Amino acid sequence: MEQPFIRESRLLEDAFFTKRDTELIAAMRRKEKERDRKSELARICGIADEDVLDQLVQHDIRPETLAAFSLVPVIEVAWSDGEIQPAERGVLMAALAEAGVPKDGLGYKLVERWLSRRPEPKLMRLWESYTKALIKHLPADVGRRIQETVLNHARAVATAAGGFLGLGRISNKEQEMLQSLEAAFEVKGE
Repeated sequence: MEQPFIRESRLLEDAFFTKRDTELIAAMRRKEKERDRKSELARICGIADEDVLDQLVQHDIRPETLAAFSLVPVIEVAWSDGEIQPAERGVLMAALAEAGVPKDGLGYKLVERWLSRRPEPKLMRLWESYTKALIKHLPADVGRRIQETVLNHARAVATAAGGFLGLGRISNKEQEMLQSLEAAFEVKGE
């Protein structure tokens, strides 16, 4: 016959290991969720650098937020000369496909709407405010890599329509918008 204290000690051990197993499973699930979020962020923004992705996850940047963050500048560049050229539309739609944005998804529909009707200027002001706040909270090298990615996408749209015979000319309005985008990433001393 088992003594009461032995039975109690086994119950205590079982409780300890059950609690420890539960903690390990929860930690595993957190890691898996973090890995999934990083993968989704990388797919949306084209950034593969693990340090940058870690920083985005640490700052609770959701894929939906990053998608909007990435799309606003390129849409604004495309509209900067007053209309969206067929080549610019093509670059934007190819970027959506490359990012794996589903055609029946909200992001895709939003871009389609923005391609037919220019977003309100308020959207760009919100993007600039968000960018300034985000950059202040990220390490400088991470901010530079995000800036580089966003500006490269915006330049791709700006050069898509081109100048004479479509050969790489960026219009003055597009150049002004690119400079405005670049300025949004500058962090002023407080």
